[in-house]
Amino acid sequence: MISSVRLRNPTFTSAQFFSTQKCSLGKVEYCSLPNIQYPKQSMLCFHKPLHISSAESFALVAKTQKRDSPRCEAYEADRSRPIEINIDLPDQQARKETAQTLRISVYFASWWALNVVFNIYNKKVLNVFPFPWLTSTLSLATGSLMMLISWAVGIAEAPKTDMDFWKTLFPVAVAHSIGHVAATVSMANVAVSFTHIIKSGEPAFSVLVSRLFLGETFPTSVYLSLLPIIGGCALAAVTEINFNMIGFMGAMISNLAFVFRNIFSKKGMKGKSVSGMNYYACLSMLSLLILIPFAIAVEGPQAWAAGWKTALAQIGPNFVWWVAAQSIFYHLYNQVSYMSLDQISPLTFSIGNTMKRISVIVSSIIIFRTPIQPVNCLGAAIAIFGTFLYSQGNKGNNSSKK
Repeated sequence: MISSVRLRNPTFTSAQFFSTQKCSLGKVEYCSLPNIQYPKQSMLCFHKPLHISSAESFALVAKTQKRDSPRCEAYEADRSRPIEINIDLPDQQARKETAQTLRISVYFASWWALNVVFNIYNKKVLNVFPFPWLTSTLSLATGSLMMLISWAVGIAEAPKTDMDFWKTLFPVAVAHSIGHVAATVSMANVAVSFTHIIKSGEPAFSVLVSRLFLGETFPTSVYLSLLPIIGGCALAAVTEINFNMIGFMGAMISNLAFVFRNIFSKKGMKGKSVSGMNYYACLSMLSLLILIPFAIAVEGPQAWAAGWKTALAQIGPNFVWWVAAQSIFYHLYNQVSYMSLDQISPLTFSIGNTMKRISVIVSSIIIFRTPIQPVNCLGAAIAIFGTFLYSQGNKGNNSSKK
């Protein structure tokens, strides 16, 4: 930093720099600069800092070459451009953290609300139209159509994928299709609350599959947390008033399928630059293609037509709205959950998933007036509490993998 410099009548010229040394183009010799003496009238001021912008006539030149006197150009500091340094001040950092917390809260609230609405309309549809394979297919078809329209009109940016991406996604889509259909079959045969109580046992399947097939080890606290999960689910199943084996097995198969879906997704999608929203959109489309032939083979168009006519006769035009609502809200709640994975840690997501199940169980019991015994409530509470303990115990294991 140089303060302002004012020179009057300098006592040297450019030729004086090189009077004592011979400089040629063939051989460059270092020359010592002469002492510069300023007359008394020269003045040095310290008003505003100056920045050197250019300096001329200081290059080594031949002795015979005539140059002008040295010239130095500068500009005042208040004209300089600010230095761009990415430093977060305390108040800026606090605002960022507040905005992030608010964003996560919106994700969670939307996730839970959309999931509750989906389960309500899904159960209403299945009560009068007991075709879970077609219902599952319509959910995936609606979501796929919504995303195709979003990409076409520019609401969302279409992902850049290749054949390797779709090959990697295929086993994920197979597991997703099985898990989705199995959960819908379960809710078609038992109460929504019972399905979600059994599905809260998913961590037990996750530990079992990871240990047997991947050779992963877990902390002791994780293994201990499985005891209340398994015990709570067993107590809820034994004391369920409207117990149905098909509904129970559907929830269990759904747990196992979703565990494999998560494993395939983690192992195969590493390094893939696809957002959570687009990832789930691609997953829905591929799952739809896998599910359509099986839905036709298991249930068939003739059974669908007869069931649709019966449901319209019982409910009226509102039945069409129910089918549309359960399909739209299924896609939206899954899309929000995948989008939230881009913003939060797996531990936070696991805790949020536990709280989601509580909201679904409580709301379904209230809306459908599901008869439930106190011991059944106790089993559900124990299982959900075990799920929370699992997420806390698995925190260190997730950190070590990172």
